[in-house]
Amino acid sequence: MTDTSVTNISGSLRRRLAITLIVGICIFAVLLFFIIRLYAAQIAQQSQDSILSASVTSMLDAAKVRDGQVAMDIPYSSFSMLATPQDDRIFYAIYQDDQLLSGYESLTLPETYNNTGTVFRSIDFMDTPVRQVIASRTLSGLTTPAALIVTVAQTQDNLSVTLRDIAKNAAMIVLGFFLLAVVFSAWASSTTIAPLNRLTQSVTRRGPKDLRPVTRPVPAEMAPLVSSLNHLMQRLDDSLNQSEQFITEAAHRVRTPIATVRSHAEITLQRVDKEENRQALKAMIRATDETSRAAGQLLDHAMISLRASQLNSEPIDLSELIQELVRSLTPVADLKDIEIRLDAAPDVRIHGDSILVQNAVRNLIDNALKYSPTESTINIQVRANPKPSIVINDQGDGFFHDEKDKLTDRFSRGRNSTGTIGSGLGLTIANDVAKAHSGSLRITNNHNGGACVTLSF
Repeated sequence: MTDTSVTNISGSLRRRLAITLIVGICIFAVLLFFIIRLYAAQIAQQSQDSILSASVTSMLDAAKVRDGQVAMDIPYSSFSMLATPQDDRIFYAIYQDDQLLSGYESLTLPETYNNTGTVFRSIDFMDTPVRQVIASRTLSGLTTPAALIVTVAQTQDNLSVTLRDIAKNAAMIVLGFFLLAVVFSAWASSTTIAPLNRLTQSVTRRGPKDLRPVTRPVPAEMAPLVSSLNHLMQRLDDSLNQSEQFITEAAHRVRTPIATVRSHAEITLQRVDKEENRQALKAMIRATDETSRAAGQLLDHAMISLRASQLNSEPIDLSELIQELVRSLTPVADLKDIEIRLDAAPDVRIHGDSILVQNAVRNLIDNALKYSPTESTINIQVRANPKPSIVINDQGDGFFHDEKDKLTDRFSRGRNSTGTIGSGLGLTIANDVAKAHSGSLRITNNHNGGACVTLSF
């Protein structure tokens, strides 16, 4: 005789054991997830703080006192060490006795800062969450000692992406742990009632959807176990159907304003008579110009990354565009006694983003000017066949064969660049623009010497 009333009996040891195990596992899994995420966030934040601190320290170390004035040639490494795959934006400000010398005027200092030690804080700057570091140094050699304060702030998009990836992996690990723990709880529950072999065998032979009542007589203590197992399997099924997704995208630009430093250096140069000081100031101006060039290329690269996915496509006359570029760069070439010769086929048209194409060609011509010897010639050709392309030939040293495949990588420079200041982004920018337009960048050497770069669309 089948006793259907036994399913109303409660208080089974199996139910208490199963529920206790699952609830405990859920709580432990949730705590484990948040502990892993919190610890990862602390480590990632400490890593970013360490790099920010190193950046500020390198800027403070570059500060010098010349002729009773503070002079600072910001090292390129101060910002390059902050580069991230997400192109986080970087902001900085330099103060002398609370007076802004350079940087973002809106990047202010906390009122509680007392010019001692290094201070980190998270703030909103330009409607964007940033991590800010503040450090100071006392400069001697002036009429009165001055406190030089440098602050650098960086957006945290790369940190957010890293934390999201860590959280996703941690969730998968915790979910796997949870599933394994649930399986363990089922095994433990079955082991607890091992003495009742007949009931155990009856339950284990059932499929997951077999909810038929047990026909054999069972002890009252085991009757609620059958019901609890059914509820447990339902809860397990609900738990296995849960999932989480983490998706965020970020693209930002990097700016490094240094015009103020250069203007101060030029003004000081006009007032200095001592030759060695003049030479030092000229070197500072040259370094500032190179830094400005590198910053411009960084901005170009960031802009390309931002616009590449959504090109502002329009008809472009390549011949006309190159002619305008050559006219604008001819004064620069004349300073080095370099002649730029242009052979442009008429009416070479493509559909693309004119700003990106212009930036790519400007960087290629700029590279040719930088590596060409004095009193040489740069030949530029605009071809329509077999496909629209721009060919730039110079009379420099050319490329090393074993480096050609690596020169389009970010910040990659060849062995022939020794002694020539640059950022290693010119060919990267041109290659990215070519890919964005479904084209290609080809790097070769001329038979009679010199480099040959072909940008095809």
